[in-house]
Amino acid sequence: MAPAGGSGSVSGRRSPSAELLYGLHAVREALRASPRRLRRILVARQDRHVADIARLARSAGVPVQLEDRQALDRLAPQGRHQGVVALVASAAYADRDEILAYARTCAEPPFLVILDGIEDPQNLGAVLRSAEAAGAHGVFLPERRSVGLTGTVAKVSAGAVHHLRVAQTPNLSRLIEELQKEGLWIYALDPQAEKRYTAFDLRGPLALVFGGEGGGIRPGVLGKCDERASIPMRGQVSSLNVSAAAAIVLFEVVRQRTGGSAGSPPRVTSRG
Repeated sequence: MAPAGGSGSVSGRRSPSAELLYGLHAVREALRASPRRLRRILVARQDRHVADIARLARSAGVPVQLEDRQALDRLAPQGRHQGVVALVASAAYADRDEILAYARTCAEPPFLVILDGIEDPQNLGAVLRSAEAAGAHGVFLPERRSVGLTGTVAKVSAGAVHHLRVAQTPNLSRLIEELQKEGLWIYALDPQAEKRYTAFDLRGPLALVFGGEGGGIRPGVLGKCDERASIPMRGQVSSLNVSAAAAIVLFEVVRQRTGGSAGSPPRVTSRG
């Protein structure tokens, strides 16, 4: 390891365009899944956990540098870095065709997620974690009105961002039309919908649409969807956080696809 304050020391500073990844689990997952994105790893202590990360970094050719803890505290929000911070190259987004091509190679119908305007990195990270755990083939984000793949998102996702294909698109309505032409059914989670999410057959090719904090799915996007579904609420709270709602519906897809009973089929069985 390079000594603290030596050549390349960040001294708590970084370029405005640099992305950070922090925390033992998040950095370890990045080393295992996409080490080429890591420019350098900074550590503030040496123990068996950091030794494991240093071993993975050396095998991947990623430099490891010893820094004082105060420098890492200035880099990571509230100092919650567990003694490890990674400098990460700009996130490599997938594109629509790449995600569809990957979905076709899997031995199951395409299973995609569309997120309309999630601006809180905590929420996006949590949704990506659930999407990856549920086996989604890809996630689409709008280029505007949405947080991107930041270090905070990667940490909250518990490494899922390194295993999940995520694409940005300039126009969600057009994307939905394109996916419909590819044979996918588009289901929107809408609190005002009369049908429950369990009423649909989610075993076929599909994309699930979830809205952002506060405003939900925009009307223009909602109008392009084939069906709308809601989660029944029995308590005094009228809605769920988007990450909680997404997890519920994503794992209904898992339940149906792994042998659970399905809801009602779509109005037609395929698109011409």
